[in-house]
Amino acid sequence: MAEAFLNQLGKGKFIAESAGLEPGKLNPVVVEAMKSAGIDISHNQTKTVDEMIARGNRYNYVITVCDESNAERCPLFPGVSKTIHWSFEDPSAITGSFEEKINKTKIIRDQIRIRIESWLHETTPKEDLWLQR
Repeated sequence: MAEAFLNQLGKGKFIAESAGLEPGKLNPVVVEAMKSAGIDISHNQTKTVDEMIARGNRYNYVITVCDESNAERCPLFPGVSKTIHWSFEDPSAITGSFEEKINKTKIIRDQIRIRIESWLHETTPKEDLWLQR
């Protein structure tokens, strides 16, 4: 979710990539929650952090969005200018009916979007904001 929002809201100023700590597949509840926000992530491919580190890409920022219980497992990326941690509940850990899962996931989705909007406002120079209007 964070990758999709940053790529959309960053308007080309950022190229976001996301990865998990372990191999996995797209969570259909997350796909549906993002679809209801107008973003189709159904064709995204999951990646692991190890794969991304092995590619040798350099990143200006690494933003981890795992919950606090998994924060200590987040790896260090070589050459990163800044690492930021935002704690959000893991949608894959939500239990209940599909409707309960989707409703809770939408709350998390909206929290992530708000945090990214705030961070972009803090990170983007004022003159860039003015030029985009």
